Amino acid sequence: MDKLKLDQHISQKFNEDLENIKSQMLEMGGMVEKQLAEAIKALENADSYIAERVMQVEEQIDEMEVTIDESCVTLIARRQPTATDLRLVMVVTRCIRDLERIGDEAQKIAKMAIKLAVDGASPRGYTEIRHISNDVRSMLNDALNAFMRFDTAAAIATMKKDKQIDADYKSALREMMTYMMEDPRSITRVMNVLWVLRALERIGDHSKNICEHVIYLVEGKDVRHGHMGEIDQDFKRSS
Repeated sequence: MDKLKLDQHISQKFNEDLENIKSQMLEMGGMVEKQLAEAIKALENADSYIAERVMQVEEQIDEMEVTIDESCVTLIARRQPTATDLRLVMVVTRCIRDLERIGDEAQKIAKMAIKLAVDGASPRGYTEIRHISNDVRSMLNDALNAFMRFDTAAAIATMKKDKQIDADYKSALREMMTYMMEDPRSITRVMNVLWVLRALERIGDHSKNICEHVIYLVEGKDVRHGHMGEIDQDFKRSS
């Protein structure tokens, strides 16, 4: 199944409540996407003003997580949803947790942008940051689109991207470590870049989590601890 059709209820308010938590989550996702893009921009341009703005947005994202979570709790208490409706509410609570953590990682990148603006640019690592950040931003966008469309196939395709991001991160890590050994004077600045790369890798992990939540929502299968190859084969057989 690639699409999920939520039950239509006698109570129009119930339908509106379900649609509302979905819309709120996607709005939060859009804010996080913008926050991440701004954090990378601040880093590349050594712009402390943009970095400070990113850190202020993080407070709004934290507030939005609390608001959506409260909406989900209220909906469960009042409507007592079952089956796919209940899975939607549960998935929204899981997704906003991952989105909030992505916001935290974007905030870390903004902090490193400020440090690099003060300490001076790193002699290495910006090409790797640009490459990995493009892939991570694409992965996050695709994960949110998969949720918006309740699209299992898109979620699985997006999950596969995390393996390449992990490989690129490990390759960049080896290069940065080698460079620091060759030039110990660069250690402080290169370490700032390593923290950025680590934050980007974690964002990829959280984007993958969102895809796993989509699969659970649509298929009712918890794939959080499954191997990617097994997950792919299972859904090929069921499609």
